Amino acid sequence: MSQPLEGIKIIDFTHVQAGPACTQLLAWFGADVIKVERPGAGDVTRNQLRHVEGADALYFTMLNSNKRSLTLDTKTKQGKEVLEKLIKESDVMVENFGPGALDRMGFSWEKIQELNPGMVLASVKGFSDGHHYEDLKVYENVAQCAGGAASTTGFWDGPPTVSAAALGDSNTGMHLAIGILTALRHKDKTGRGQKVAVSMQDAVINLCRVKLRDQQRLDAIGYLEEYPQYPHGEFTDVVPRGGNAGGGGQPGWVLKCKGWETDPNAYIYFTIQGHAWAPICKALGKEEWIDDPAYNTARARQDKIMDIFGTIEAWLADKTKFEAVDILRKFDIPCSPVLSMKEISVDKSLRESGTITEVQHPKLGSYLTVGSPIKFSDLQVDIKASPLLGEHTNEVLAGLGYNQQQIAELHDAKAV
Repeated sequence: MSQPLEGIKIIDFTHVQAGPACTQLLAWFGADVIKVERPGAGDVTRNQLRHVEGADALYFTMLNSNKRSLTLDTKTKQGKEVLEKLIKESDVMVENFGPGALDRMGFSWEKIQELNPGMVLASVKGFSDGHHYEDLKVYENVAQCAGGAASTTGFWDGPPTVSAAALGDSNTGMHLAIGILTALRHKDKTGRGQKVAVSMQDAVINLCRVKLRDQQRLDAIGYLEEYPQYPHGEFTDVVPRGGNAGGGGQPGWVLKCKGWETDPNAYIYFTIQGHAWAPICKALGKEEWIDDPAYNTARARQDKIMDIFGTIEAWLADKTKFEAVDILRKFDIPCSPVLSMKEISVDKSLRESGTITEVQHPKLGSYLTVGSPIKFSDLQVDIKASPLLGEHTNEVLAGLGYNQQQIAELHDAKAV
């Protein structure tokens, strides 16, 4: 069965995480993604945090599946000629170089348009063009801080905290993938390519929009009633860190379960939604709270919400996190066990859905990776191993019209 993006050729000039996450997603859905890498070196993540000597690191393999690898030295005359041919035959170029790198390489936007007017040039940036920090190097945690996530994460008596979720990197890649597909749709209508860019700061801000909502409410009334600081704490003029509060108007908290003394993840997340109040009371054996005016509205509960969570935690004391959730879900109460990465890696449901998938690699052996988070009714996403460095160089060159002698000459010239 042909895949939806079959026939789309993508030049992948990205490295590390944000760009590779974007192009990997498109490769999963059928695009021919040609990862262009430096001869003899390749993407820095091939060696970063390697645990099997002589094999690519998991950091690389988990972000570059389903791609082809072309080694190319674009500093050489022959390398530039190969890239020109590749640009003429491709639909998209994705890059996360520093500002001006493509220009210095001799491939400005004007040059790319001259070679291929329909080209979509997609870029990952740290900050948007024209931003006063546009020349600043940005990594994951830098983006989380610049995008407002860190200042609102953690507990109020501690420093800002970054998230383990790749809000700056993979999140930016997902945004860029949407931009690329939109630009390709525009090209279908007009025949014209265009530049598409997503900054890591912007992508983080987009995921923090509810905190921008809270800032405006705080500016207007001076407090935020759904935060743990209300009504007993004090608010400054900035959105505070809310610990494990729900943040969406539904009070929630991480609560201890049986075994928490020795298991750092023996917890559940418990959410108190207004419509679930009666079922919560029934599950806890506190039916008297259902009609008690001191408890039966969200506003009435707010000043004693931590005491309510304390009561729930006492109910959880003799139950594992899985036992507790199995009971609570029968009452339609929003909750979840706090799952460790170990538990996720062996989760039967995640394996069956393809969210966690096992891949065979010629040098690394068998390894786990994250599969497509997007599920389709009429598309089976087949996750393949990431390419070895330069594995498809000759194949790509032959596809560009080079014969065996010309390919050998490119190797001799160290252009590939």
